[in-house]
Amino acid sequence: MSDSERRERGLAKFNEVYCGDLPAPPAGAMAFFDVMLEQLFGEVWTRPALSLRDRRLVTMGVIAALGERDTFAIQVRSALKNGELTPEQLREMLIHLAPYAGYPRTAGLVSEVEKVIAEQARAGG
Repeated sequence: MSDSERRERGLAKFNEVYCGDLPAPPAGAMAFFDVMLEQLFGEVWTRPALSLRDRRLVTMGVIAALGERDTFAIQVRSALKNGELTPEQLREMLIHLAPYAGYPRTAGLVSEVEKVIAEQARAGG
């Protein structure tokens, strides 16, 4: 598969994962993004053994453990919009994460989750 084909496949998966909400720079504009699209989204996220929801949960667990609030909120928003997780499941995930990622780190994610849930409710989704 050519780099351009991997990029196109990666871009399609990127748009699916993030509901088309995150902009992608044009090819060649950012080498980091080109590699991410081709490898992470074109090769890893497209593998058939795990569903998109499964991959999202794994990703969210790692992001939570790292304490990346903004990135976690992006994942929450996309999981809700894609219908992968419900508000109840997202809240339960935080309870499950706390003993593993740490209560202080997870507590910081609670407000992010609630904010995104409220935004989605106001938007009618």
